[in-house]
Amino acid sequence: MVKLSADLQEFSKRIGHEFARPELLVRAVTHSSVSSPTRDDNQRLEFLGDRVLGLVMAEALLAKDRGASEGQLAPRFNALVRKETCADVARVIDIGAVLKLGRSEQMSGGRRKQALLGDAMEAVIAAVYLDAGFDVARDMILRLWGDRITTVDADARDAKTALQEWAQGRGLPPPVYAEVGREGPDHAPVFKIEARLQSGEKAVAVAGSKRNAEQAAAKALMDQLLG
Repeated sequence: MVKLSADLQEFSKRIGHEFARPELLVRAVTHSSVSSPTRDDNQRLEFLGDRVLGLVMAEALLAKDRGASEGQLAPRFNALVRKETCADVARVIDIGAVLKLGRSEQMSGGRRKQALLGDAMEAVIAAVYLDAGFDVARDMILRLWGDRITTVDADARDAKTALQEWAQGRGLPPPVYAEVGREGPDHAPVFKIEARLQSGEKAVAVAGSKRNAEQAAAKALMDQLLG
């Protein structure tokens, strides 16, 4: 039987679950950069965990607002299950500290990468689901997501979608996003992105990934347009 290392034992305490099959947790935190024919990575668990998380959030949102339409529920759901949210939760429980990464991923800041953290969070969900069943996995998810579920915005569309719909509603083409600057080392770059409408309005934002910078620029432009 696999015996968990001290750091994984501490991690189990952080998520509130003691594994009957500890090998599931080991696989959940193993990145493909260190996988081998005798060492499985977390990609298949990530696939399953994404589905478990989706079902839990769908149930939680339906119970929270019994009068909400599908059109209202969908953006809230997307806000709760998207990779950015999974990565935020992963940071709170410090998944990065227990990730098993290849040397190249470690050197490139893999323990802080949003995609790796989000994937690992989904894999941990699947590991708990396979170890103890849906009810236990659901309890853990609801505990870890906490107030995010009750405070998710009634209109939780991502900022880029909201800006595009604003532009289309006024007969304008979709906004354009351009990288106007980049700073920092290769393993931890900071991107500066400009969001611009054909009508001339624009806003700039910076973030550690192009995607986040685009979202932040879109939000800044929406705030400007609606302010």
